[in-house]
Amino acid sequence: METKDELRTSLLARRTTLGPERVAADAVGLAAGVRSVLAPTTRRVAAYLSSGSEPSTRPLVDTLCQDGIEVVVPRALAVRRTAWVPYRVGGELRRGRYGIDEPVGDPLADALERADAIILPAVAVDAAGRRLGRGGGYYDTTLAELDPAVLRIALVHDHELVERVPVDDHDQPVHVVVTPRRVLDLR
Repeated sequence: METKDELRTSLLARRTTLGPERVAADAVGLAAGVRSVLAPTTRRVAAYLSSGSEPSTRPLVDTLCQDGIEVVVPRALAVRRTAWVPYRVGGELRRGRYGIDEPVGDPLADALERADAIILPAVAVDAAGRRLGRGGGYYDTTLAELDPAVLRIALVHDHELVERVPVDDHDQPVHVVVTPRRVLDLR
C-alpha cells in the first residue's frame, strides 16, 4: 500500500491535469450530491472555499445561502486552529494565511456547535470513509472536537475515491463521500 505522502503526491499531481473547465463543470454534480444528503431541517453548514484544482465549492455554498442555509467557512489562525466566519454571496473576501479566500467579518463563537453538517476538502477518500487531507491536520483537529452527530461530507474528484486510504490514530472518518458523479452514504 502507498504511504499517505505517496498517495497525496500522486493524486495532487493528477489534479493539476484537470482544466478549469472540468473543475467548473464538476461543481454542478458536487452541489447536487451534497444537497441530496442534507436534511430538510438543515440550518447551518460549515464548508470550505475551494482553490485551484480542488473540487469547486463556490456554486455549492452560493446555492446553500440562496436556499436560506447559513454557511460558515474557516479562517486559518495558527497551526491546526481555525475560526469560522459567516459566508455571504457576493460578500467581501480576502486571501488568508495559505492564499485561500476567506470572508471578511467576525467569526462566530458557536459556529460549529450549531452546525448540522460540515463539508470537508480531501485529496482522497475510500469506501470506509477514511479521508486523506493535505497533511496540515486542520480538519482532523476540527473533527475531533466536533459533535459526532454533525454530518461529515467529503468532496473529491471521481478518481480520488480510492480503494484504501492509509490512516493514523488521529485521522477522523467521514459519513458521506460526494464526487461529481456519485454519492457514497456511509451512515
